Amino acid sequence: WRRRTVCGCVCATMAMASAYQLAVRCALQALEANLLPDFLIRPAIRFLLSSRLRLFYKLSGEAQLHQLLRFAKSLKELPIAIRTDAANAQHYELPTEFFQLILGKRLKYSCSFFMDEASTIDDAEEEMLKLYCERTKMEDGQSVLDLGCGWGSLSLYIAEKYPNCRILSVSNSTSQKAFIDKECRKHGFQNVTVVTCDINAFDVGTTFDRIFSIEMFEHMKNYQKLLHKISTWMHPGSFLFVHIFCHKVFAYHFEHTNEDDWMAKYFFTGGTMPADGLLLYFQDDVSIKDHWRVCGKHYAQTSKKWLMKMDRNEKAVKFILEETYGLEAKKWFVYWRTFFIAVAELFGYSGGEEWMISHYLFQKK
Repeated sequence: WRRRTVCGCVCATMAMASAYQLAVRCALQALEANLLPDFLIRPAIRFLLSSRLRLFYKLSGEAQLHQLLRFAKSLKELPIAIRTDAANAQHYELPTEFFQLILGKRLKYSCSFFMDEASTIDDAEEEMLKLYCERTKMEDGQSVLDLGCGWGSLSLYIAEKYPNCRILSVSNSTSQKAFIDKECRKHGFQNVTVVTCDINAFDVGTTFDRIFSIEMFEHMKNYQKLLHKISTWMHPGSFLFVHIFCHKVFAYHFEHTNEDDWMAKYFFTGGTMPADGLLLYFQDDVSIKDHWRVCGKHYAQTSKKWLMKMDRNEKAVKFILEETYGLEAKKWFVYWRTFFIAVAELFGYSGGEEWMISHYLFQKK
């Protein structure tokens, strides 16, 4: 009798899992066909988020800490980064014109800081860039390394506000380098040098006064090796400033193992969701000097603004996507909209107190 009961429970569980995967597959097909309105997409995303919280929250603080320590230890067995080619293709080799239609005027493709409800995306970009410089005690004339510089939002901001600084900007994207070089010529900046390189291979035989990494660590795996490498570019007076998005308690990999791992498959292959405290377990070569949290509502608002601009510029956006994706342009228009909705829902969850932004200021040991 017991054996029949156990077998029945297992079969029922397998049937439920199969039904769930089928439902997800059908929902994705409807999504690709642009048949799902936003008011259905948003609660579906919140359901997936609540499922992840149930999966990763443990019953005791001891078990929660053990999970984080095990995750931190596992990262030490990995390369500094994996699948960098996929991340590049998914985001950074799209035409810059696409992002110019969606992001703010600084082309900051990361969380901005909204002072109040009236703040525009342009205002919020400026506030976050200003905050970086305040928290690192930036001074004119310093040498700066901008790792994972994107379209140069921070590099160009520093070049403008601190004209005597010398800035080395590192990107994994040829189109980003081309854009930054063009902006430097346009504004007459002669203090910015841009190199295109995978962080696994990048090295430079000098030190810097300030090193910035804005939403790059989420594309990395082995923080021990990465921070050791960065420490060799620091002198005793250097600061390393890291801005990451994270969960307040637990960390996980973006892995495409099920149908509902949509984000991992299309937008964050090889990525990591750190925990707020994760980097603090990698202080072999650097030591923490300061640590801040930024409420997730700022990222939720950032992504909402991006979505609003995408919708406002729908015709131009669709033209660019047709040039990029060809026959799959319609699907990718929906995917990009859904991506921005998902980011807004993720960081807006529980008032921005689950997933959030963390800032760290490290010094060389």
